[in-house]
Amino acid sequence: MTPSARGQAAIDLLDAVIAAARGQGASADRIAAEWFRARRYVGSKDRRAIRELVWSAIRACGPVPMTGRAAMLRLAADDTALAALFDGSNYGPAPIEAGEAMADGGIASAWLVEQLSASGLDAEAQGSLLGRAPLDIRANTLKITRDDLRARLPVDAQPAIAPHALRLPSGTAAESWPEFGEGLFEVQDAGSQITCMALDAQPGEAVVDLCAGAGGKTLALGAAMANKGQLLACDIDRARLSRLPDRAARAGVLAETRLLNPGREIEMLADWQGKADAVMIDAPCSGTGTWRRNPEARWRLDAKAIDRYCAMQGNVLTVGASLVRPGGRLTYVVCSLLDAEGKDRIDTFLAANPGWDVALPPLPAGSQHGSGWRLVPFRDGTDGFFFATLVRRVN
Repeated sequence: MTPSARGQAAIDLLDAVIAAARGQGASADRIAAEWFRARRYVGSKDRRAIRELVWSAIRACGPVPMTGRAAMLRLAADDTALAALFDGSNYGPAPIEAGEAMADGGIASAWLVEQLSASGLDAEAQGSLLGRAPLDIRANTLKITRDDLRARLPVDAQPAIAPHALRLPSGTAAESWPEFGEGLFEVQDAGSQITCMALDAQPGEAVVDLCAGAGGKTLALGAAMANKGQLLACDIDRARLSRLPDRAARAGVLAETRLLNPGREIEMLADWQGKADAVMIDAPCSGTGTWRRNPEARWRLDAKAIDRYCAMQGNVLTVGASLVRPGGRLTYVVCSLLDAEGKDRIDTFLAANPGWDVALPPLPAGSQHGSGWRLVPFRDGTDGFFFATLVRRVN
């Protein structure tokens, strides 16, 4: 493909991403995969170039653009070589017209920037949310140490800030390595690993991962427990939870899974009421802390979506708290940096539930934020997280 043809292909793919964002459709990654699958004639070099243009344009636009062309024009405004691709050649984009509208730049829509600012994030911290994320892996201590894993890997992996984490170059195809197939490591951001440390799951304990999804944190908790005790992974999403048994088998983690029906969680966990030593709540959220990996996700948010997430977060906190025994603990996690989903959620819970105390365990990164802890890409080099560990008082 010519450079101009790549530019037009990127515009076409951006149109599909924008339409999906407006309609709450598939993610940009999935759309791109399907787009290229339908165009097998596009070579690997061209695919890389087109993807780079698409994701650079997504990062360059604050609010959702009107069209893919408007998004590319925003990117081309600061890149004369890219602007030159709008040459009207065969398969290339039409020439840029005088005064042609381009997409707005910035971090996100104005209302969302306002919420980020109100949550204590300055312009530099907000800008870091759209940087390029590295690839972190977690050595599976059920099978290998971090140092031994590092010695086996085919690339130069550097120790990351979490004790079992290694950092690889972005885009590394780590899941294609035999070490992954052997269950020696899991792909997991170092910040996510630190949130698991906040629960401090111990061998012999009864532990619940309430919003387990596909089980990334479940596997980390199982390793911390050395497969001693009880580990229950729950979710209301059948498709995501169904991926966990195979992942656990590969990692050698012993965990029970339980599919829950929305609205009946407490009923379906009656056998665990007041018995868990520790409960992990990786709550559904807006994902503002993961924009480095999914920059188009910010185009899908509005104020009503944040309100819906807050309602869900309040519900899972109620469910999770009901499982904790006196003296037990609960860690609430969101990969969001909005106070409405983090600090304010915990403040609301504590005000309504006076029988709980805040615990701030020693952690290798982050800083205190309200009654919890926060990780920010700009400062900590991880994805963005808020989390808080609460201990149920013994009457």
